Amino acid sequence: MSKEVIHSKSIHELLLAMGLEKPAHPLIAIIDTEKLSYGYETVGKRFSSDLYCIALKDSSCGLDYGRNSYDFDDGVLIFTAPDQILSVNKPQQLNQVKGWMLYFHPDLIRKTNLGEKIDSYNFFNYNVHEALHLSEKEQAILTQIVELIKTEIKERIDNHSQQVLVSNIELLLNYSVRFYERQFNTRSASSLDIVAKVELLLKEYYQENDLIEKGQPTIQYLADQCHISPSYLSDLLAKETGRSAKAHINDFLVEKAKTLLLRSTDSISGIAYTLGFNYPHYFGRLFKQKTGKTPHEYRQLN
Repeated sequence: MSKEVIHSKSIHELLLAMGLEKPAHPLIAIIDTEKLSYGYETVGKRFSSDLYCIALKDSSCGLDYGRNSYDFDDGVLIFTAPDQILSVNKPQQLNQVKGWMLYFHPDLIRKTNLGEKIDSYNFFNYNVHEALHLSEKEQAILTQIVELIKTEIKERIDNHSQQVLVSNIELLLNYSVRFYERQFNTRSASSLDIVAKVELLLKEYYQENDLIEKGQPTIQYLADQCHISPSYLSDLLAKETGRSAKAHINDFLVEKAKTLLLRSTDSISGIAYTLGFNYPHYFGRLFKQKTGKTPHEYRQLN
């Protein structure tokens, strides 16, 4: 695979790299995947851009993201954020892959409410195997929104264009949030397995004295052990338990702190270091936030 990354800074550069016509709008474009074709000379090349992308594919589209391949059955929605790297793993002929790709530049949403909360849509940072699998009805809903965006791009660019475009993108993203929640619900058994595994990982981490040797476990560590992305793990835990991955870590540390405060004579600073805190006052702050008491007050009252 080529180490060089072909980077597109704009919609115009992206369409040019794909061999497509120049864009009707400088900050947003919708690409019909049936019109895309590339040969063996493109295989192994790596691409990135300054753009957000939402793409609906109905079959293997011959793309790799990181070390994983996009290779799904019907109705999969894929999200990528700026600077993420994609690579082509096989040629594609015209009319081979049905679907659409919506690209938009951050400048389109920068001064809008969507620009302020775009980072809250965690699925832009999900791994490839955490893509959104859609029913036919769900596909139709999203495609209808994309058709409205396509019409807006083609027919008019006026003082209302940005608001209309951004509103429709936000609507598409909010439907995606709903559909992801449905996906979490329909995969509840596997989700509960991950919740149980996180609790076990935290216990093992403590028992093996990794808190002292390595510091506190990170969300990245837990996600790696569960073979999912940190964003997906945190969203899954929030859906199943109402608590984020970070909250699970902090709650575990506070529960262990309670035990150490009552069953040992170690100093509060010593307990803080045992639990992986570099600075005791960070431990004291977290403990009071969770219990309403300082570690010293908790020890005295119990």
